[in-house]
Amino acid sequence: MDFKNIFTEEVSQEMIDRIRQLQADKQAKWGKMNVAQMLAHVNVAYELVFEPEKYPKPNFLMQKFIQLLAKPVVVGTKPYKRNTRTAPIFVISDTRDFEKEQNRLIRYIEETQKLGEDHFDGKESHSFGKLSKNEWNTLFYKHLDHHLSQFGV
Repeated sequence: MDFKNIFTEEVSQEMIDRIRQLQADKQAKWGKMNVAQMLAHVNVAYELVFEPEKYPKPNFLMQKFIQLLAKPVVVGTKPYKRNTRTAPIFVISDTRDFEKEQNRLIRYIEETQKLGEDHFDGKESHSFGKLSKNEWNTLFYKHLDHHLSQFGV
């Protein structure tokens, strides 16, 4: 399955429009997170790019383990399954401010689109090593689409 290109203005705007359709009291179709937690969860993917100092980098052995097991799922062509376990840094269980997380996510998407796919082509990922622009697109788009669908938008 090919995913829409989040680096284009059209697809970025489509995702932002979907994010803006969310309401603070929107109920999930599956999973344990509320909508504010989901937004914070999705923001982690962008924090790893734009604020990498926030998270310790995995050691060499852990990074190889992650590359072997998680990378094919994250940047692969198959959509995510519902209720799949996530990496510990992506677990959001505390209370989050819906509007703050929504606005942060929109800013991250806008910044990603402005930087463009060439900026990301060959860029080092926090855990997966260097990724192609297509792998970055899949990482961003697939994850966001999965969770927006979780909340019916």
